[in-house]
Amino acid sequence: MTKEITFADLGLSPQILQTIEQKGFKTPTPIQASVIPLLLNGDKDIIGQAQTGTGKTAAFALPLLERLDSSVKQTQAIILAPTRELAIQVAKEIKSFTIPNSPT
Repeated sequence: MTKEITFADLGLSPQILQTIEQKGFKTPTPIQASVIPLLLNGDKDIIGQAQTGTGKTAAFALPLLERLDSSVKQTQAIILAPTRELAIQVAKEIKSFTIPNSPT
């Protein structure tokens, strides 16, 4: 029996792992398990395609958040979206990984 891959296996920081856990995610989807380690290494350009609801935003956003340097006060990343609505959705999802949710 093969061991199930966890987000911790992908090389994410404890802070990001805590946020993922608070959001209720248990295991990465196939696109997340494939893309996150490659992007954390930073040596690949990646195009990912998967169905709606498979976690593509997190697959690309989590490594991006890991690589951003908050001490650098200039543009470090640009995210393109085909519509304003999708841009807002992506921005909200990325922000949700940066601020730990308080217990309700």
